[in-house]
Amino acid sequence: MRPRPTRNVPGLEIAVITRAKAWRLPGVAALCRRAAGAAVAAALAGKTGAWRKSFRARGGEIGILLAGDSYAAKLNAAYRGRKGPTNVLSFPGDGAARGAPAGLPLALGDLVVAHGVAAREARRAGKPLRHHLTHLVVHGVLHLLGYDHQRGKDAARMETLETDILRGLGVPDPYRDANRAEMA
Repeated sequence: MRPRPTRNVPGLEIAVITRAKAWRLPGVAALCRRAAGAAVAAALAGKTGAWRKSFRARGGEIGILLAGDSYAAKLNAAYRGRKGPTNVLSFPGDGAARGAPAGLPLALGDLVVAHGVAAREARRAGKPLRHHLTHLVVHGVLHLLGYDHQRGKDAARMETLETDILRGLGVPDPYRDANRAEMA
């Protein structure tokens, strides 16, 4: 599928591919584009990120693959050396770090979201799958843009930004409940 422009961020194009039948839900691609666009818009408004100047000049692209657990597990093993699927995998593109050739949009990167893991986490937390998918896309896109949560200070900054973005999308704070470990 070709990337489609987003409404909320000029120059941002997002391709959403559904690999797993379980993700074939009405409006799921639009939900992913809206969440990814909101994350990029928030990051553009921030003070950090070497990619921002290039993005404003060239635009950028993000790919989102909605997959099943078995495919996500293969990628998790191949690229992270970890057994089993995880909820979201982020693969930052070269564009975010080094810039893209003149005239081409920045390749901000790709996300892979595993349906089974996401659905189980949403069920355990008592929240709609659509809210959890929105959170996973926002979280993954922030990783594409250089945000991380390995150190306490970075985790707090990323969590605050996620919560603000999600609030703007009508999604309650996912960190308020007892299931905080889902994004680890």
